[in-house]
Amino acid sequence: MDKNVNPKISIEDEDICRKLPARSRFSRVIRYFVEGLLILIPTVGTAYLIYLAFTKIDGWLNLPIPGVGFLITVFIILLVGFLGSNIITRRAFNYIEAIFTKPPVVKLVYGSLKDLIGAFVGDKKSFDQPVLVSLTPGGTARALGFITRDSLETVGLPDHVAVYLPQAYNFAGNVLIFAREQVTPLNIESSKIMAFLVSGGVSGEGL
Repeated sequence: MDKNVNPKISIEDEDICRKLPARSRFSRVIRYFVEGLLILIPTVGTAYLIYLAFTKIDGWLNLPIPGVGFLITVFIILLVGFLGSNIITRRAFNYIEAIFTKPPVVKLVYGSLKDLIGAFVGDKKSFDQPVLVSLTPGGTARALGFITRDSLETVGLPDHVAVYLPQAYNFAGNVLIFAREQVTPLNIESSKIMAFLVSGGVSGEGL
């Protein structure tokens, strides 16, 4: 029976058998490589940014010991925060703030920075009202954003709201005005919505 077997077919079958494990091993190597990138890039990138922060601050303060400048900066921030929350020393900070809010150009820079930081941290966070917006009345396109102004009566639009729409992979966004009926509040944590938007929809666990 073995004499009647076509030798060409047998050789081809042997080649296919040899190639299948090789392809499987190659696919496994590719998968391992991709998994390694997914683990290393965020880890190394974060560690490098922390390293840059340490070295930059140490360079500004001209300190020879790595990390001391960063710790000093954190301590100063905590100290200023403690003094700013104290009733007695708060008056001094209010006086300093009044100086920065008088000159027109200085007022613009100071006010913009303060509002930007206050939008993410503090008791008066602006990005704490995530919403789903219908981009056109009756349309099917939707966008996620945050209400930054609940009433626009001062500009003659009492039934409209201002919505901030963050951009993916960018520290920027657009503020658009929508009719109130086009906006649907979402009962989701703001941090999850922001992570989802900034990452282009690939992050935001729990959505």
